Amino acid sequence: MIKLLKFFLVGIFFGIVLSKSEAISWYRIFEMFKFQSFHMYGIIGSAVVIGIIVIQVIKKTNLKTIQGDNIAFKSKSSGKYRNILGGIIFGLGWALAGACPGPMYVLAGQGIVAILIVLFGAMLGAFLYHVVKGKLPH
Repeated sequence: MIKLLKFFLVGIFFGIVLSKSEAISWYRIFEMFKFQSFHMYGIIGSAVVIGIIVIQVIKKTNLKTIQGDNIAFKSKSSGKYRNILGGIIFGLGWALAGACPGPMYVLAGQGIVAILIVLFGAMLGAFLYHVVKGKLPH
Protein backbone atom coordinates (compact mmCIF):
# COMPACT_ATOMS: atom_id res chain seq x y z
CA MET A 1 0.00 0.00 0.00
CA ILE A 2 2.89 2.37 0.78
CA LYS A 3 4.31 1.65 -2.69
CA LEU A 4 1.11 2.94 -4.27
CA LEU A 5 1.12 6.07 -2.12
CA LYS A 6 4.20 7.49 -3.86
CA PHE A 7 2.54 7.08 -7.27
CA PHE A 8 -0.64 8.66 -5.94
CA LEU A 9 1.32 11.66 -4.62
CA VAL A 10 3.25 12.07 -7.88
CA GLY A 11 -0.08 11.93 -9.74
CA ILE A 12 -1.54 14.65 -7.53
CA PHE A 13 1.54 16.80 -8.08
CA PHE A 14 1.35 16.20 -11.85
CA GLY A 15 -2.33 17.16 -11.82
CA ILE A 16 -1.60 20.38 -9.94
CA VAL A 17 1.18 21.28 -12.39
CA LEU A 18 -1.08 20.60 -15.39
CA SER A 19 -3.89 22.61 -13.85
CA LYS A 20 -1.77 25.60 -12.82
CA SER A 21 0.02 25.72 -16.19
CA GLU A 22 -3.37 25.74 -17.94
CA ALA A 23 -2.34 22.68 -19.97
CA ILE A 24 -5.80 21.21 -19.32
CA SER A 25 -7.62 24.26 -20.64
CA TRP A 26 -9.68 23.54 -23.73
CA TYR A 27 -9.12 27.15 -24.83
CA ARG A 28 -5.33 26.76 -24.65
CA ILE A 29 -5.52 23.55 -26.68
CA PHE A 30 -7.82 25.24 -29.21
CA GLU A 31 -5.37 28.14 -29.53
CA MET A 32 -2.53 25.67 -30.08
CA PHE A 33 -4.30 23.82 -32.89
CA LYS A 34 -5.14 27.14 -34.55
CA PHE A 35 -1.50 28.32 -34.15
CA GLN A 36 -2.68 31.39 -32.21
CA SER A 37 -0.58 30.95 -29.08
CA PHE A 38 2.85 29.65 -28.09
CA HIS A 39 1.70 28.62 -24.59
CA MET A 40 1.13 24.89 -25.22
CA TYR A 41 4.08 24.60 -27.59
CA GLY A 42 6.23 26.08 -24.82
CA ILE A 43 4.97 23.52 -22.30
CA ILE A 44 5.44 20.59 -24.69
CA GLY A 45 8.83 21.88 -25.89
CA SER A 46 10.02 22.34 -22.30
CA ALA A 47 9.04 18.75 -21.49
CA VAL A 48 10.92 17.45 -24.54
CA VAL A 49 14.07 19.44 -23.68
CA ILE A 50 13.97 18.37 -20.02
CA GLY A 51 13.44 14.75 -21.10
CA ILE A 52 16.46 14.90 -23.42
CA ILE A 53 18.64 16.38 -20.67
CA VAL A 54 17.51 13.83 -18.07
CA ILE A 55 18.13 10.90 -20.44
CA GLN A 56 21.63 12.18 -21.29
CA VAL A 57 22.43 12.60 -17.57
CA ILE A 58 21.22 9.04 -16.89
CA LYS A 59 23.37 7.68 -19.74
CA LYS A 60 26.51 9.64 -18.79
CA THR A 61 26.37 8.95 -15.04
CA ASN A 62 25.19 5.32 -15.27
CA LEU A 63 22.40 6.13 -12.85
CA LYS A 64 20.69 3.13 -11.26
CA THR A 65 17.12 2.45 -10.19
CA ILE A 66 16.08 2.48 -6.53
CA GLN A 67 16.56 -1.30 -6.53
CA GLY A 68 20.15 -0.86 -7.81
CA ASP A 69 19.52 -2.09 -11.36
CA ASN A 70 21.10 -0.37 -14.36
CA ILE A 71 18.83 1.82 -16.44
CA ALA A 72 19.04 0.61 -20.04
CA PHE A 73 17.70 2.33 -23.15
CA LYS A 74 16.86 0.04 -26.04
CA SER A 75 17.04 1.28 -29.61
CA LYS A 76 13.78 1.16 -31.51
CA SER A 77 13.34 0.35 -35.14
CA SER A 78 12.47 3.20 -37.44
CA GLY A 79 8.72 3.33 -37.85
CA LYS A 80 8.10 6.41 -39.91
CA TYR A 81 4.69 5.44 -41.25
CA ARG A 82 3.29 4.00 -38.04
CA ASN A 83 4.53 7.01 -36.07
CA ILE A 84 3.00 9.43 -38.58
CA LEU A 85 -0.31 7.53 -38.63
CA GLY A 86 -0.34 7.17 -34.84
CA GLY A 87 0.48 10.87 -34.43
CA ILE A 88 -2.34 11.86 -36.76
CA ILE A 89 -4.84 9.66 -34.91
CA PHE A 90 -3.60 10.95 -31.53
CA GLY A 91 -3.73 14.56 -32.71
CA LEU A 92 -7.24 14.19 -34.12
CA GLY A 93 -8.44 12.66 -30.87
CA TRP A 94 -6.73 15.39 -28.90
CA ALA A 95 -8.30 18.10 -31.07
CA LEU A 96 -11.77 16.54 -30.93
CA ALA A 97 -11.70 15.84 -27.19
CA GLY A 98 -9.80 18.97 -26.20
CA ALA A 99 -7.57 16.90 -23.93
CA CYS A 100 -4.80 14.34 -24.16
CA PRO A 101 -4.67 11.36 -21.74
CA GLY A 102 -2.95 13.02 -18.74
CA PRO A 103 -5.24 16.05 -18.53
CA MET A 104 -8.34 13.87 -18.96
CA TYR A 105 -7.86 12.51 -15.45
CA VAL A 106 -7.15 15.98 -14.07
CA LEU A 107 -10.37 17.28 -15.64
CA ALA A 108 -12.29 14.35 -14.14
CA GLY A 109 -10.72 15.16 -10.77
CA GLN A 110 -11.87 18.75 -11.12
CA GLY A 111 -15.45 17.56 -11.58
CA ILE A 112 -15.82 18.10 -15.34
CA VAL A 113 -18.42 15.37 -15.92
CA ALA A 114 -18.37 15.52 -19.75
CA ILE A 115 -14.78 14.26 -19.78
CA LEU A 116 -16.05 10.89 -18.55
CA ILE A 117 -17.37 10.25 -22.08
CA VAL A 118 -13.90 10.98 -23.46
CA LEU A 119 -12.27 8.76 -20.82
CA PHE A 120 -14.66 5.95 -21.75
CA GLY A 121 -13.74 6.39 -25.43
CA ALA A 122 -10.03 6.36 -24.60
CA MET A 123 -10.37 3.18 -22.55
CA LEU A 124 -12.44 1.55 -25.30
CA GLY A 125 -9.81 2.53 -27.88
CA ALA A 126 -7.01 1.07 -25.75
CA PHE A 127 -9.00 -2.14 -25.28
CA LEU A 128 -9.74 -2.44 -29.01
CA TYR A 129 -6.06 -1.87 -29.82
CA HIS A 130 -5.15 -4.69 -27.45
CA VAL A 131 -7.65 -6.96 -29.21
CA VAL A 132 -6.32 -6.25 -32.75
CA LYS A 133 -2.62 -5.49 -32.11
CA GLY A 134 -1.58 -9.03 -33.08
CA LYS A 135 -3.05 -8.47 -36.54
CA LEU A 136 -1.37 -5.09 -37.07
CA PRO A 137 2.01 -4.68 -38.76
CA HIS A 138 4.50 -3.72 -36.07
